[in-house]
Amino acid sequence: MKIVLMGYMGSGKSYYSRLLAKELGFKYLDLDLEIKKKVGKSISAIFSSRGEIFFRKLEHEMLEELLKTQDNFVLALGGGTPCYGNNLELIAKTTNLKSIYIKRDLNYLLNVLWKEKAKRPMIAHLDKEEDLEDFIRKHMFERQYYYQQADLSLKPSNDLDDTLNALKQLL
Repeated sequence: MKIVLMGYMGSGKSYYSRLLAKELGFKYLDLDLEIKKKVGKSISAIFSSRGEIFFRKLEHEMLEELLKTQDNFVLALGGGTPCYGNNLELIAKTTNLKSIYIKRDLNYLLNVLWKEKAKRPMIAHLDKEEDLEDFIRKHMFERQYYYQQADLSLKPSNDLDDTLNALKQLL
């Protein structure tokens, strides 16, 4: 079985994917980390040296490669992965795969991303918290359509065990 977690940046996809994979005895994969391993550069370095279009092409190729494997895994997508090219279609047509949308509210995302913005190429240039809030609002509006096409959806609670149990129950 393949499990794919999608959602906005900062929503906890990598964190919950790692925990869920360990709990289920599955392989843990993070699409951004797999790209970084393949190219030998950080996502920020790829964005700054080659641009977003080049990155999105790499992202698609790596996603396609990972989905073809026969391994059981939990995969954390990048926040934009389902929104570009035919990535969402690729996910939807993969057999034995469940996609889960990790849904977070604006205030949670704003709090997390403001602290992490230097590490995130899409928002590193934003100097004011209100600019980041506007950016997240606009992006979430544009991306909701894609995220909501996941097989399942989960709004994590503040309790880690409850969230992990809810993820397992969804499956």
